Parts: sequence; structure tokens; C-alpha cells
Amino acid sequence: QVQLVESGGGLVQAGGSLRLSCAASGRTFSSYAMGWFRQPPGKGREFVARISWSGGTTVYADSVKGRFTISRDNAKNTVYLQMNSLKREDTAIYYCAAGTEGQGYIYWGQGTQVTVSS
Repeated sequence: QVQLVESGGGLVQAGGSLRLSCAASGRTFSSYAMGWFRQPPGKGREFVARISWSGGTTVYADSVKGRFTISRDNAKNTVYLQMNSLKREDTAIYYCAAGTEGQGYIYWGQGTQVTVSS
């Protein structure tokens, strides 16, 4: 079992930055790939970024490429999402998730709200 708790969300002006954190419980954190997803108001959940268990491979949605950076610290059981040059359209609830290639994302956090004002 892995429990995930996101933090770091809030209200920020367009062009600003935020860093989200996702703290995981459980001894097997380092064996999971981790992902960040988001759900904008009135829309479905969408992929943002993912990182392999070792941190050696990262993938980003086109909409955030060059602005967001995903990273992880397996010693701290934490994955991060550094968000720079934020835009109004980045407003959403952000979720982290843990999974494997075979099973997909099987553990989800409760989400943290990010609001970008103009």
C-alpha cells in the first residue's frame, strides 16, 4: 500500500511559480513510477508529467513542456512538480499518482488546488 499526500498548492499570479510536493508512505515508494495529473474546472483529469522509479526518465504533456519540471527524492519518499511561468489555464486541482507499467496508476492522492490569476 502507498498513501500519497500532495501539498504546495495555492493562489499565484500569472507568470509566477509554485512547487508541489507529494509525500508517500510505505517502503516501496522507490519501486513505483510517479505521475502528476490535473483537473481544470469543469473538465476531465489530464496528464501533466511522469517520472520513472529511478528518476532517469521524465515525460511531459506538451502544454507544460519547458515550464514544469518533475523530480523525485527516493530517500525522502517525495515527488515534486516545479511549475514556472504559470498561466491561467494551469488552474486546476493537481493530483499525484503512483503506479507500474503493467498496472498503470494504482494509488492516488487527494489533490491540491492551484489557482493562477491574471
